[in-house]
Amino acid sequence: MLTSNIDGKRLATLIEINNLINLDYNDAHSLLSRILESATRLSFGEASSLLLVNNENNKLYFEISIGTKKQELKKYSLNMGEGIAGWVAKNSTSLIVNDVDTDPRFFAEIGDKIGFNTKSILAVPMLIKDKCVGVIEIINRSDGGYFTNEDLQWLEMFASQSAIAIKNAKEYERVKNEVNLLQEKVVSNNETYHTLIGSSKLINDKLAIAKKIAATESSVLITGESGVGKELFAEQIHLNSSRYNFPFIRVNCASLPENLIENELFGHVKGAFTDAVKETRGRFELADGGTIFLDEIGEIPLNLQSKLLRVLQHKIFEKLGSGIPIHVDVRIIAATNINMEDALKKGTFRKDLYYRLNVLPFFIPPLRDHKEDIPELANFFLDNIKSKTNKHLLRFTDGAMGSLLTYNWPGNIRELENVIERAVIISTNEDIEPEALMLGGKNTTNLQYYEKPLKDAIIQFKNYYIKSSLDKNKWNQTITAKELGIQRTYLSKLIKENNLKP
Repeated sequence: MLTSNIDGKRLATLIEINNLINLDYNDAHSLLSRILESATRLSFGEASSLLLVNNENNKLYFEISIGTKKQELKKYSLNMGEGIAGWVAKNSTSLIVNDVDTDPRFFAEIGDKIGFNTKSILAVPMLIKDKCVGVIEIINRSDGGYFTNEDLQWLEMFASQSAIAIKNAKEYERVKNEVNLLQEKVVSNNETYHTLIGSSKLINDKLAIAKKIAATESSVLITGESGVGKELFAEQIHLNSSRYNFPFIRVNCASLPENLIENELFGHVKGAFTDAVKETRGRFELADGGTIFLDEIGEIPLNLQSKLLRVLQHKIFEKLGSGIPIHVDVRIIAATNINMEDALKKGTFRKDLYYRLNVLPFFIPPLRDHKEDIPELANFFLDNIKSKTNKHLLRFTDGAMGSLLTYNWPGNIRELENVIERAVIISTNEDIEPEALMLGGKNTTNLQYYEKPLKDAIIQFKNYYIKSSLDKNKWNQTITAKELGIQRTYLSKLIKENNLKP
């Protein structure tokens, strides 16, 4: 009956461990520890070790040990064939030695050094496709008895599970490394996608256009003032396209010196110039299969524009110092804040290149045209900057938000982010006051509203006023309507008509 109970526990433990292996194989060390602990307990072992084979030097290392001397064992290793464990690893054969003093294969040196008296050993190999990857050995039966063939058979099952855990972990590591390499390729050029904030009708309309553009393979020229978010819309086009699983490579043409931009875009071969000690890949080659975003395309030197035109027309280029053509499958999205018509008239930009880029023109409006997005943008930037600066409970006063809404924002969204970062840093109170925004000059006056029809200006302020009241009352429409002196049904109608959101 006792044997039956032990076998039942062994079987239950095997099933439990098998389930663990199937559910979680990214932490092989924990799984192997669990397996060794179970095998030791169910074999009545006094101590145990799990040794792994290092194929590079043909040695066995103590990966996991259980017992009073487990820490000391970590600094020792065995040669293949050395000791009972070494013999089992070399021959891929299980072994029972119930009296180690009579077995010439026993290696007593490690036991003597750590002060552990070994009497008997049960050792089995961990096999993957008939190749030994490690050994499990149980030392001394705690009840003073002998290890049996039944113990051996059960330990072989535990060893098989250990081998499965190792195999799965290696496969997991291989796949993870491949994914990391792919991500490195994708992220190697500043790859981080931004959050596009904005719920105004204007921005929603632009997002709808971006999705339609994404469904095509045509080149895109995004225009708009500096800081309006042209790069963010380029990301949306890429992420909604069939190329979303491939690289999105960014190039700021204005930030690269004229003598380096060709090398940056197309790469070079070894010996192409004095410092070219090895071949390098350019941005176009890195973007193969995906999208390349050429920001500030108007700054591309005239002598390089013909080479760029060739890539657009034929998807072919040569590296610096090479005459061998390289084919790439890349979609080009370009962006500029300059007046391209003026550039064409001045002759600083090729007409044929412009027409090839401008297949799908896409204009991004300035922030002053969708000021209803300012509260959402401002609070988004505030949350991000607070987390970086460890400042808490900062929020905008009504006066500060009013200042943000009345400012002209010549630098657009980028300027808004910088202003809020500055305000968070210099604010000493929990609330951000108008003074902390430091929006000096004529743009802080209400003259901006004289540039708009009275109806539009009133709607803009009304929406902010209603949303502020709702936020204060945690969007309880009954309380807010009473506070505003209007019917609750009318408030609900205003919320829906003006697309107000928490």
